[in-house]
Amino acid sequence: MQHAISTHLFVNHRLTTVWLDRIWEAGIPLVEIFCARQHLDYHNPAQLAELGHWFRDSALKLHALHAPMYNDDCWGRTGPSAVINIAETEKIKRIASVDEIKRAIDLVEFVPYRYLIQHVGVSGEEFSDERIEAAFRSLDELRVFASHRGVEILLENTPNSLSSAERLLFFMQQTHLNLHFCFDTGHAHMNEGVATAFSLMAAQIRSTHVHDNDGKADSHLFPLHAPEGTINWKETMSLFRPRAGQFPLLLELRDVPEMENPLKTVQDVFRKLEGA
Repeated sequence: MQHAISTHLFVNHRLTTVWLDRIWEAGIPLVEIFCARQHLDYHNPAQLAELGHWFRDSALKLHALHAPMYNDDCWGRTGPSAVINIAETEKIKRIASVDEIKRAIDLVEFVPYRYLIQHVGVSGEEFSDERIEAAFRSLDELRVFASHRGVEILLENTPNSLSSAERLLFFMQQTHLNLHFCFDTGHAHMNEGVATAFSLMAAQIRSTHVHDNDGKADSHLFPLHAPEGTINWKETMSLFRPRAGQFPLLLELRDVPEMENPLKTVQDVFRKLEGA
């Protein structure tokens, strides 16, 4: 399978070309950039232009952009107004969330990429018809905005009552938006289980987020390296392999401060997954 990595691994550092050089030197051909403003400030033309110049001269390709979850640079700690939620039922807040995501999408003016990875609701969000309607209105607008720029929106299965695998299929049936999916192994493990979620989503998966956890906390652990991880990777890879040309094996991992060379460990993770 084609290998890829999310810059979520370095999300608490400003994204510079040094990090991108290291990814390419590790033999990884595709990258997903995680939109958090302490990492990628999509309001800052200077940072975007720097990345644009680098990608123009590099063989590393930007596969996807992860939509922002907060509009501040400290994981939403400035207050509730910092949360970006396309399923927000209060119209003014929902429109503000959509506008913020549009700003991030416009990175495509500097660096071409194919997919925007989007959450439906926030962690722990409860299901309601009002939230489904809000998400539909948001995505209907974002889909048109993104498609005019050559970007396709992928919905990610997340640990809430709006976007489990089953709920995403329900959402597609109700809205007829005809969007594809990003399959997240860790989130599936916390919901219905990896095999069940994959069987529901498989035909529409176009990208992945591969990481491990204990089935309870969204820890973004290194697969086959963290003893707390409980995903069955032999089973997971047996599901992925028949669809190897459909989506990349994309790691979305959390920074481990005591790990001296995380990209070397990433290389080992890819080797172990392919051999699982």
